[in-house]
Amino acid sequence: MTATAVIDEIKQLPRAEQSRVIHFALELARERQLSGNQLSDLARQMADAANPTDAQRLREEIHRGFYGE
Repeated sequence: MTATAVIDEIKQLPRAEQSRVIHFALELARERQLSGNQLSDLARQMADAANPTDAQRLREEIHRGFYGE
């Protein structure tokens, strides 16, 4: 099943069920975010990285950790 199909199904649900889906999605996003300490550690590693490839990888990890996946 594709994301588009899931979204179309969610649109067909009653409002109460849509609210449950939204709550689930928000909780899932929160679980995937990193803590402030974790983000700080990654930022420190990125600043200390000698290799630009490592710095870019860490930057992407910080982005995912801040916004969720």
